[in-house]
Amino acid sequence: MSSSTCIRRFSRLSLDRTAHPPIASRSLLATPQTSCFSTTAAQHASAQGKKGMAAAPKRGARTLNIKKNKKDAAVAKKPAPGERKAARKRIVLSNNNALEVETLTDMDKSTALANKHEGQVKGIPDAVVDALRAVEAFKRSQGWSMFRRPATLIRKETTQLAELMSQAEGGEEGKPKTVRRILTGERLNGKSTLLLQGLTMAFLRQWVVINIPDAMDIVNAHTEYAPLPGSQPTQYSQETYTATLLSQIAKANDKVLSSLTVTAAPNIPVPFPAKGSLKQLAEAGVANPEASWSVFVALWNELTQPGRPPIMFALDNLAHIMRNSDYLSADVKPIHAHDLTLISHFVTYLSGSKLLPNGGVVLASTSKSNTPTVSALDFSLEVAEAKQYSPNNMPQWNPYKKADQRVIDCLKDIKVLKIAGLSKNEARSIIEYYAASGMLRAKVDDGFVTEKWSLAGMGNIGELERASVRLRL
Repeated sequence: MSSSTCIRRFSRLSLDRTAHPPIASRSLLATPQTSCFSTTAAQHASAQGKKGMAAAPKRGARTLNIKKNKKDAAVAKKPAPGERKAARKRIVLSNNNALEVETLTDMDKSTALANKHEGQVKGIPDAVVDALRAVEAFKRSQGWSMFRRPATLIRKETTQLAELMSQAEGGEEGKPKTVRRILTGERLNGKSTLLLQGLTMAFLRQWVVINIPDAMDIVNAHTEYAPLPGSQPTQYSQETYTATLLSQIAKANDKVLSSLTVTAAPNIPVPFPAKGSLKQLAEAGVANPEASWSVFVALWNELTQPGRPPIMFALDNLAHIMRNSDYLSADVKPIHAHDLTLISHFVTYLSGSKLLPNGGVVLASTSKSNTPTVSALDFSLEVAEAKQYSPNNMPQWNPYKKADQRVIDCLKDIKVLKIAGLSKNEARSIIEYYAASGMLRAKVDDGFVTEKWSLAGMGNIGELERASVRLRL
């Protein structure tokens, strides 16, 4: 490289350095010089004012008040005490949209216990419907609300029950007797309906009907209870429930009780006329719940006097009274259901320890819905069925299960009335009734009946109603 070129380049670098000062000197000139220490007082931001402290709006001025998460005020009226329960237990027994079945005839007193109506659908008279409603015999699950008025199928088991009631009245021998039966069967097979049919026939024959509609209501600790003075071992009375039961008895058996008068002064702690009727006696217990158990005992003593009508004593959902109840004793121990006065009274006649002097039927029904498992009850029913239908095949108790000896002793001599499925003729009768009521729009022939009968598990009445009426495909 020549010397002239080198000198020219060095001279150009010196000119560039003069024209552009260093970066450090430029930054110092651009930044103002300040001191690192200052005695100036710190200035804080002004505090925010409290929310909602604004001046009140002027009179007559419209303001917008929007609050987050503000719940709308309830505009519906709250239900009164007991209104929800009343709506839940409300029973509808008629449907004005259903057709009137012109060929439907009612049951009557003269033919109530006859077997010639087997396989037919018979209507329930209005007076008996009112009595059945009074004793709470109708159930919400029975489908009464689909038809014009209550009617029932007279099946084979109905005629068997009618024959038992005829024997209780005396029958050909003329001597009244006490009949004890437990209704058993599969779920939806019509056990509660057969119990209702028994109550219907008892009302038609002018018996005195006492019905405990659901045993669960006695043992679930939903009503008041107290030790019965002077009882050994200690028993417990339920005054409110007993007063309600007396009210049902007085209302349902109005005609019969009004025609009967007391034979002696009842031993009750309330004033009572010398020649008062049995209806007045029952109403005395309703008006004075604290004396309801004494009144019930006095009423029962009058009903068992010579010359009185037979008694139908019924209970549904039997398993609940065959175990410990939900009540507690003073020692905070569970009270057995048999230590409750009403249950003890029923079990005494169900077991056969006491008999009805004027004849009658003690009828209990089991349930497969909303019922506890009671091993002693199940075993006793199996033994009773084996004695009646297969004596050579008796069941054996499982030694690894706990046995309630009180239940086994109570049911050791009981008999059962087992409810089977409908026959095809019975199924055809009830299906034709569905069609005549306008609830079934199909041609009812042998093929249709066989199809529905098979779908219903060989004649299960509850499943048959589902398959033919309730089920919409």
